[in-house]
Amino acid sequence: MRAEDIAEGRRRWRQRYDAAGERLRSGGGAAADRQDRLRRTTLSGSEVEPVYGPPDGADDPRFERIGWPGEHPFTRGLYPTGYRGRTWTIRQFAGFGSAHQTNERYRMILAGGGGGLSVAFDMPTLMGRDSDEPQSLGEVGHCGVAVDSAADMDVLFEDIPLGEVTTSMTISGPAVPVFCMYLVAAERQGVDIATLDGTLQTDIFKEYIAQKEWLFAPQPHLRLIGDLMEFCAKEIPAYKPLSVSGYHIREAGSTAAQELAYTLADGFAYVELGLSRGLDVDVFAPGLSFFFDSHIDFFEEIAKFRAARRIWARWMRDVYGAKTDRAAWLRFHTQTAGVSLTAQQPYNNVVRTAVEALAAVLGGTNSLHTNALDETLALPSERAAEIAMRTQQVLMEETGVGNVADPLGGSWYVEALTDRLEAEAEDVFARIREMSDDGTITAGLLRGIDDGWFMSEIADAAFQYQQALEKGEKKIVGVNAHTASVTGEVEILRVSHEVEVEQRRMLADRRRTRVQADVDKTLRELAEVARTDQNMVPAILAAARAEATLGEICGLLKKEWGDYREPARF
Repeated sequence: MRAEDIAEGRRRWRQRYDAAGERLRSGGGAAADRQDRLRRTTLSGSEVEPVYGPPDGADDPRFERIGWPGEHPFTRGLYPTGYRGRTWTIRQFAGFGSAHQTNERYRMILAGGGGGLSVAFDMPTLMGRDSDEPQSLGEVGHCGVAVDSAADMDVLFEDIPLGEVTTSMTISGPAVPVFCMYLVAAERQGVDIATLDGTLQTDIFKEYIAQKEWLFAPQPHLRLIGDLMEFCAKEIPAYKPLSVSGYHIREAGSTAAQELAYTLADGFAYVELGLSRGLDVDVFAPGLSFFFDSHIDFFEEIAKFRAARRIWARWMRDVYGAKTDRAAWLRFHTQTAGVSLTAQQPYNNVVRTAVEALAAVLGGTNSLHTNALDETLALPSERAAEIAMRTQQVLMEETGVGNVADPLGGSWYVEALTDRLEAEAEDVFARIREMSDDGTITAGLLRGIDDGWFMSEIADAAFQYQQALEKGEKKIVGVNAHTASVTGEVEILRVSHEVEVEQRRMLADRRRTRVQADVDKTLRELAEVARTDQNMVPAILAAARAEATLGEICGLLKKEWGDYREPARF
């Protein structure tokens, strides 16, 4: 790019930056305080610029792909002010035992400086089962919180104003019924659901690719997701009905390039789903968000996040016809890599988490969860959860990493990694399209799922990494390097069997005291709607209001649509 074009881009950025500062000043109060924080210095007192670029008068052939913050292709971030005007949200993922126990943890997180909530559900809930079903035995409350009906949501968010706190829910298969129970809890608090803000994962493609928590075949799931997109676009405009998840793809053993490519391809398929419903891409695309893993290879992760923004912006504009910046924004949440944590020398996990969190911040994440040191052994203890949150706060308040937007932009290494990951992702998109019979990403994804292609590619990558570990070509401190230690056992959180006993007792009481005729009526109506092409969200919401359970709703839909079993492959 010529020097004069770079200078013109800097001028445009400065105008947007100054306009953002003016908006903060005119807001008064807390907004005025934020404007004061637009001025930043180093620890030694030297003032730093909000962003850096090539020297004045210098050409840079790379700069068309790098750009300025807040400007297409958004390689350097979505906002001209970077983190000066809007820091990332501290959104700690939590859920264990009963709704009451998890509510206590949520209030601890919010009181300790957390900016939003992220709900972890137990395995029965993730699979659309009630706590008293035979398949739920021994699993209730163990990897997250048990939610059987809207009454559990009431307890989960007791004394937490849902109209003021953004909430993320990590669940895909039974996401729509669980979301409806959340809406009922908000209604019972007196909140206008049209004002709710938060994120529902709902990403069923990654379940078939990696995590394996589905209820039905792909098409019924895609119908529910399309219904949810329509409902939210019309009724709850700030709520994000889809969080396209690469996290679970990476945790299954994929490479960074595979995580990037498979995740964005899933996102493209959801864009195609919205367009097939007749939705305006500039209206529904801002409701899509993403969820990435931040692994231990520091610079590769930073490059991955930068490449993701650039690819998404280009495809949204050039392939899917988005006309607004907001529709081209890739907004994403990041979680540090659970798979990088080790049971051996668990205190090393604090260091790993800090490095991974720093990579996410330098890559421009919009919100962040930091894993606790004991998560490889059990759900986080209260002490470990506090250390995990304080890790983010040290980064945010002490290190100065938020002073400059995309501080590594222009680094020869980081830019080369960004370009390489982008090129590898584009190769994967081409392969997915080759598998499609109609040229869409959606058809290619479905074919790849049916053929086991994604699973095979991830398995190969995981096998190669494991071989490198066993040969000593890759090192993990405390596992195959520097194994001597004075560290003793870590005290871990244990979920009592009494949690399951009590949850089953409460569920039985709830069934006895609800108006069964109302439940039966709403379930009959839900079955009737399932046989039509009507939007199913209102019918599921009516069932949730009547205290129909998750297992009852999902069980009914399984009867209508059938179950799904992954084909055996050898």
